[in-house]
Amino acid sequence: MATFAVNATARAIPHGSVTGNDTSSRLLLSPSSSSISFVSSRSPTSFLGLRLAEPLAAKVPALCRRSHASGLRVVASASASDRPTVLVAEKLGEAGLALLREFANVECSYKLTPEELRAKVAHCDALIVRSGTKVTRKVFEESKGRLKVVGRAGVGIDNVDLQAATEYGCLVVNAPTANTIAAAEHGIALLAAMARNVAQADASMKSGKWQRNKYVGVSMVGKTLAIMGFGKVGSEVARRAKGLGMHVIAHDPYAPADKARAVGVELVSFDEAISNADFISLHMPLTPDTSKLFNDETFSKMKKGVRIINVARGGVIDEDALVRALDNGTVAQAALDVFATEPPPEDHKLVMHENVTATPHLGASTVEAQEGVAVEIAEAVIGALRGELASTAVNAPMVPSEVVISELSPYVTLAEKLGRIAVQLVSGGSGIQAVKVVYSSARDPGDLDSRILRAMITKGIVEPISSVFVNIVNADYTAKQRGLRISEERIPHDSSPAAPLDSIQIHLTNVDSKFASALSKSGDIIVEGKVKDGLPHLTLVGSFSVDVSLEGNVILCRNVDQPGNIGEVGKILGEDNVNINFMSVCRNAQRKLAIMAIGVDEEPSKETLNKIGSIPSVEESVFLKL
Repeated sequence: MATFAVNATARAIPHGSVTGNDTSSRLLLSPSSSSISFVSSRSPTSFLGLRLAEPLAAKVPALCRRSHASGLRVVASASASDRPTVLVAEKLGEAGLALLREFANVECSYKLTPEELRAKVAHCDALIVRSGTKVTRKVFEESKGRLKVVGRAGVGIDNVDLQAATEYGCLVVNAPTANTIAAAEHGIALLAAMARNVAQADASMKSGKWQRNKYVGVSMVGKTLAIMGFGKVGSEVARRAKGLGMHVIAHDPYAPADKARAVGVELVSFDEAISNADFISLHMPLTPDTSKLFNDETFSKMKKGVRIINVARGGVIDEDALVRALDNGTVAQAALDVFATEPPPEDHKLVMHENVTATPHLGASTVEAQEGVAVEIAEAVIGALRGELASTAVNAPMVPSEVVISELSPYVTLAEKLGRIAVQLVSGGSGIQAVKVVYSSARDPGDLDSRILRAMITKGIVEPISSVFVNIVNADYTAKQRGLRISEERIPHDSSPAAPLDSIQIHLTNVDSKFASALSKSGDIIVEGKVKDGLPHLTLVGSFSVDVSLEGNVILCRNVDQPGNIGEVGKILGEDNVNINFMSVCRNAQRKLAIMAIGVDEEPSKETLNKIGSIPSVEESVFLKL
């Protein structure tokens, strides 16, 4: 039998035992210890963040809710015969394996075919992979609900079907911190090797040549290095580059300015970074917004003879455009550890280019980093199997209360969309540090658990500009890691308490805005929303009241209040075959200024948005993707 112990105060629960109709599980209440035990002949199943095995889950919903509300910690323990089984499908450091073996039965089976993986996973409680194993929907289907945790030994989780994992109640965790130093060191190694032609000179000598004059390099001292993405790895590269005597600037519109100043780095706009740099080091995630961000247009803005290092994601560079930039001399050299397709084809033009130094994705490949990743992922998997909330979880946990979620569902959607709107109103160069959330409600403060709302606001702010997946498990951790201080305030509202909330308002303080009208008199970016007829609506931007259903995307225009504006904007959008689903106009006084909020089903082209911005009566405009 497996025993599940809940740490609690014994006096809160009378002693004895409660047994349901299902004799495979019993609830034991001990008078002599501060614990409650569930004894079951079934396999160990955790509570927090994971789905509880039926029929035991049906017996204890109230206690599960009480454990959340009271902060009780659920700990799973099992006898030797009931130890969970962990399948390690790719090579893992011995330190991590040793930790796993103390807690579970561990099977190491490498180079499994998809069919072999699906056959084995049906008998496993956890699966650990690296980047080479595809954990598809079929894997979760074959596990038939037994698979509780998938651990990705590394950062990226592109090879795991997160949607299927969530549907099947499986938590996905990764190891995001252990390889930070290794990746930063490799970035510096590539920078130095490229500047001094180390790889090319080595190949030349091994072919029997002595070409000192051909491989004259460039000095790094006094040169400007632009760090594109000032996260964990980017900031570590910056520290090391400063030690080499380089002048370091960085672009990351969401990085805390005080963090950059502490390293001696100046945060600048994207165009300023790429146009002033002698060296550019890429450390940004691959998102829809960063895919092929470095293209012909971007390269044309760079200083001629710039040198580029990429140890982040290959897809952020348009590889054909980089070849052209190398050929015409815009880019003097490139040092690449990552590629859009890995491994790249044998005749890949970038790999074969004489001005390119290439390595096979070695960013995390040090002995120390591999051991660190192994320990980090082992601890995360063990913690998840014990039912602990994992700070490195990358998919949403099973929600404990269906009633609460049913009631809050439209507000959850509203919270995320308000976060997305707010972050897109921030102009480059001003990092977000403080976020204030104001909930307006007719209910008592104790009747609203705002954790999931706060998590979704964090999700809306962070996900559009990073590769992090935010949920109720890791939201606070993610906010802390990115330097976001999120405060919450609840104010009473004179309305019916039937609805949990009247409105949600988000304030971003001490930031610049690309849409000046979003700034309040106090200088904060403010957006507010409400739920109307079950749908989220944007109701306030800065000091302007609007009313736009948050379906599709939104265009905001500040314009002179005069006849013909709506028709002119509508005509321009119609010519681009962009459908308007909603429009709202708010003015501060007749024939003065107005805010036009336009909901659109499609994303307008840049040309169309420029045409709207060039209308004489339009003073500013911004497009917001939802």
